[in-house]
Amino acid sequence: MEIWDAYKEDGTLAGCELIRGEEIPKGLFHLISEIIVKHKGGMYLLMQREWKKPNYPGLYEAGASGSSLKGEEPYDAAVRELKEETGVEAEKLESIYKYISNDTLYYGYLCETDCDKESIILQEGETISYLWLTREEFLKFVETDMYVQPYKIRMSEYLDSIR
Repeated sequence: MEIWDAYKEDGTLAGCELIRGEEIPKGLFHLISEIIVKHKGGMYLLMQREWKKPNYPGLYEAGASGSSLKGEEPYDAAVRELKEETGVEAEKLESIYKYISNDTLYYGYLCETDCDKESIILQEGETISYLWLTREEFLKFVETDMYVQPYKIRMSEYLDSIR
């Protein structure tokens, strides 16, 4: 059982818990950290979601993402999810967006890394493949039906900044 902190819309703790899979009460939010991974050489990492995932099976997203666990700050969740889903260890993450949708607060980060591009680790049950794309390829790929489109919307300001 995965337990999350409940948040108010302004990002402050609501003083109660949420449980993954249970309905989130109206007016409360859970927190997801999303990390775009950019190699120092200019390429972007895309991870393919497991086909058995309930949301967006088989589609790609930029880097890693996941829910913040109880007691975990958005930044710490980002560092953990990045390591779990890709094997990349973040030295520093740059905050690039905050987005609210329905019952979720999304915190977006950019990780610039010089990791060995062949060292990416797939997380069983989460990811099944990965791609490294140039900036131009990345910008084209996010427009395809192989990319998680709601993620593209959340990271739109970042995408605009690299166009």
